[in-house]
Amino acid sequence: MLSSKTIAKNSLFLYFRMFLSMGVGLYTSRVVLNTLGIEDFGVYNIVGGIVVLFGFFNSAMSSATQRFLSFDIGKNDIIQLNKTFNATLNIHFLIAIIVLLLAETVGLWFVNYKLNLPEDRMIAVNWVYQFSVLTFLFGIIQVPYNALIIARERMNVYAYISIFEVVFKLLIVYILVVVDYDKLKLYAVLLFLIAFCIQLIEKQYCKKHFEESKYSFYYDKEYTKILLSFSGWSLFGNIASVARSQGNNILLNLFFGTVLNASYGVAMQVQGVVTTFVSNFQMAVNPQIIKQYAAGNKEQSLKLIYQSSKLSFFIMFLITCPIIFNVDYVLELWLKNPPSYTSMFVILSLINILIDTISGPLMIGAQAHGNIKWYQVVIGTLIFLCLPLSYLLLKLYNDPKLVFYAIIGVNFISLFLRIAFLKHMIKLNIIDFIKNVLLKIIFVVSLFLMLFYLFINNIEYGSDFMLFVLKSVAIISSNLILIYFIGINQMERSFILSFIKRKI
Repeated sequence: MLSSKTIAKNSLFLYFRMFLSMGVGLYTSRVVLNTLGIEDFGVYNIVGGIVVLFGFFNSAMSSATQRFLSFDIGKNDIIQLNKTFNATLNIHFLIAIIVLLLAETVGLWFVNYKLNLPEDRMIAVNWVYQFSVLTFLFGIIQVPYNALIIARERMNVYAYISIFEVVFKLLIVYILVVVDYDKLKLYAVLLFLIAFCIQLIEKQYCKKHFEESKYSFYYDKEYTKILLSFSGWSLFGNIASVARSQGNNILLNLFFGTVLNASYGVAMQVQGVVTTFVSNFQMAVNPQIIKQYAAGNKEQSLKLIYQSSKLSFFIMFLITCPIIFNVDYVLELWLKNPPSYTSMFVILSLINILIDTISGPLMIGAQAHGNIKWYQVVIGTLIFLCLPLSYLLLKLYNDPKLVFYAIIGVNFISLFLRIAFLKHMIKLNIIDFIKNVLLKIIFVVSLFLMLFYLFINNIEYGSDFMLFVLKSVAIISSNLILIYFIGINQMERSFILSFIKRKI
């Protein structure tokens, strides 16, 4: 059952990491935006995004690395685990070289000649670009070590490493404020130093605690072919995902300039913060889904998919509702003077991520099965079509919100296609999924919206801050009650109660 002790314990460590990172992240984002200014913040967001655009190789191989390491651990095959780690590390070295070549040719040309950037900041732009490339390269080499820590379910270590990262980010803010130097250049250099330090910490930890992480050059043509075949189809899906996220950011730059890149960047930061609530939970569950499938416990793996899809949505719904229904006040409290369109971008990005949270465990189910060719071709093609659809809508109507409408529509269709694929791949029962996951979600959301517009929205109070607090408490309380009595079943309720009692 989803409520295993391992998942519960790992979730606690990950939530500790999340609250720490979230608090510091919100503070540093505000200081960085105010220190850099809206235009330079937008410049960093779009230029750094170009580097990420070349990371589709890394994204594909990252999911493959996580899958195969977890699979080998699930089969308790230590020899194969060491071979997998060495093979994936070799592949990541190769990916780093490919990304470097692309970034220093196509990427450099695009940044200097195609993006809509202020001419007087081009020297700083190239500083940002080069240090963003270096930061990204260290992130690529870090993937196998990070994946091994997660596959081994050492979430406490993952949390401790985040403490170092948080301390470094606070130092960045302090240095940005006190050092009299070009803030945009300085910010890029400092972020590179963080990436270097974190990569070093994870590498040393793995070498000390995991024998399988000891590197020796390993090349098995057939096994490497299996890894690349799996990641090759993942590559298609990841190209589509990166093209959608960074491609839409580029479209906003080409149509509207760097100010809307700043708005998009803020929306993505908010999305990133709230997503950690669910990603931490799913990070604890995902290795179990793959390991149970690898061990032959396919019914248990399916049960984990059903339960984590539903609970992921409810966790995200609890967090996003107070933000969505108080978005203007939250942004003004956080950033003082948010860039134009930020409120609408935040609302639409959070609606989109609510749909995505249901899909997350379904994606892991497909990875556990392994034969993902047609799954990635169909889903990836649909996601990729989001980019030309966004371009067409912007060309016809010149409204930046339409970018998010296209993303939401495509994600909604993708959810149902994933359900259909998993019926054939791992025998997911569509009727059970609709009844136990989707209908419960629909009931909870519908009843909450009725309560909100009939009662909660009519709450009045003199102070804006107290009104925000009262509305947020009412929103969260009503959602908790609806989720507890309608959204989850008796077994899940019993586990939650016993888990709370153990921790009090």
